[in-house]
Amino acid sequence: MVESLVVAVVGPTAAGKSDLSVALCKQLPGEVVNADAMQVYRGMDIGTAKITPAERAGVPHHLLDILDVTQTATVADFQQLARAAIDDCLGRQVVPVLTGGSALYVRAILDDFEFPGTDPAVRERLEAELEDHGSGALHAKLAAVDPAAARQILPSNGRRIVRALEVIELTGGPYVATLPERTYIYPGAVTLGLDVPRPVLEERINRRVDRMFEQGFVDEVRSLLGHGLLDGVTAHRALGYSPVIALLRGELSEAEAREKTAQTTRRFARRQDSWFRKDPRITWLPWDAPDLVDQALHVVRGNRPASHDVVEVEGARHVDARG
Repeated sequence: MVESLVVAVVGPTAAGKSDLSVALCKQLPGEVVNADAMQVYRGMDIGTAKITPAERAGVPHHLLDILDVTQTATVADFQQLARAAIDDCLGRQVVPVLTGGSALYVRAILDDFEFPGTDPAVRERLEAELEDHGSGALHAKLAAVDPAAARQILPSNGRRIVRALEVIELTGGPYVATLPERTYIYPGAVTLGLDVPRPVLEERINRRVDRMFEQGFVDEVRSLLGHGLLDGVTAHRALGYSPVIALLRGELSEAEAREKTAQTTRRFARRQDSWFRKDPRITWLPWDAPDLVDQALHVVRGNRPASHDVVEVEGARHVDARG
């Protein structure tokens, strides 16, 4: 079973993915492979809700704390690193448990996903255009040449808009055509989703943000600025870091920074949930089930319910996946 089994635990932020992953690893046995793009950065602990060494309970975790905040890891880079970690686990007869909230990263790792090449000159020209005219103008340009891609990418996501336009220019075809079919490259892959009612999830996010500020999030960002946080392309874009940077610049009060962090995180969680709900291969489990680990093991060991249903437990409130 271990030879081909790869487990992914997905869902929106604050759903409890890390805790379930550690519990599963204890039972299988397995090791966690991080699929959170921001938890690869050293020092970004509080703001990314990175699982602490104590919370890891002795379970090895791969791809945490491997980069400085000045470095950049593309999705293609992450794919290679994560697949190497998965192959290492499989070679040692332990189950890799991929854990993260980015649908794109999880799919890039698990699916038959090949990235088109890049051209530094094209990328530089598009990034200059982004700097001069803003992401809205580039999004309009994308909508003109590939409406389907534009619908999938937020107008504010300048990096993804630039990449889409680069791929279109280099391949001569639509960007969406480069996205893969939903076909696992690992024959024993199983994906579990944590189903959290939206009001509950938003309250959990609010409490998490309050804890972050109480635990020293502002000091963390202040320290990271001293280590070149703003010199990197990716790290400072993590949820919550921009409001705290504005707080440190005197542009926001702490209360405003907290609320902005919570607001953007809630919005992001809604998008995460929407992205994952589109994948019919995910088996959704009630996040608060008293026997959650047993249910997850039941699915992992091959007794899978219909993929569009949330597994029923005593008193379960959730039946069918939304949207």
